[in-house]
Amino acid sequence: MADDQPLWGYPEVAAHLGISVQAARSRKSRGSLPAPDDTTVPDRPRWKPATYQSWKPIGRGFRSNLHSTPIPPAPPSAPGAP
Repeated sequence: MADDQPLWGYPEVAAHLGISVQAARSRKSRGSLPAPDDTTVPDRPRWKPATYQSWKPIGRGFRSNLHSTPIPPAPPSAPGAP
């Protein structure tokens, strides 16, 4: 690669996302990770850290409520309601 940015393998991606290496591999095989920036070595995809700076995982198992603005509290119930 022409630039000096280090490349992340599965261990670094997993640590960044807070998941196991096996979960990172699984997500890659399902297409739930961004496309690798370097695929020159078979079975060893690599990503630039910048690829994950603005990327947000979506789909089942992602707790979006932990990463967005807080949900406003529910309005108080009407008088006489249980």
